[in-house]
Amino acid sequence: MTTATALPATRPTTLSFRSAREVVPTVLWEKQVALLQRDYPYDSVMAARVLDQGYAYLLTTMAHRGEKLGLAPSTLVDIGVHTIILDTVAYAELCDRFNDGYFLHHVPLVEYKDDGSVMRTAQRIAADGWEIDLPLWADAAKCGPCHPGNDSH
Repeated sequence: MTTATALPATRPTTLSFRSAREVVPTVLWEKQVALLQRDYPYDSVMAARVLDQGYAYLLTTMAHRGEKLGLAPSTLVDIGVHTIILDTVAYAELCDRFNDGYFLHHVPLVEYKDDGSVMRTAQRIAADGWEIDLPLWADAAKCGPCHPGNDSH
């Protein structure tokens, strides 16, 4: 099924996609930025930054499905991730197109841990060619993989 928010079928595994904004349709991007502004005290610039890093995180996680890297977002990036995954129709399309049809589940843990997961994740995202907004990854000491060693985030 194709909708107005359909994503390109190409997986972001090359350096050609430097910003997640380049792979998200404008209508969907604007909607999700507006949702962030509605739910958080963000202006449009901050909302776009958080959303961009949320997509970069999810697309990197999908690109490394099965590798058990224990990737983890920062607290701010996780806000972007939640905005993306709560838009379930668009998120299912994202999984279909960029995760070979596999749904990337969200399985949060209760306890935070200080194991370097967040900064390793930012480094992995950068190594995959995505832009990193480093100030959004600064709270690395209080996070960890949602479900380490599994294909979830």
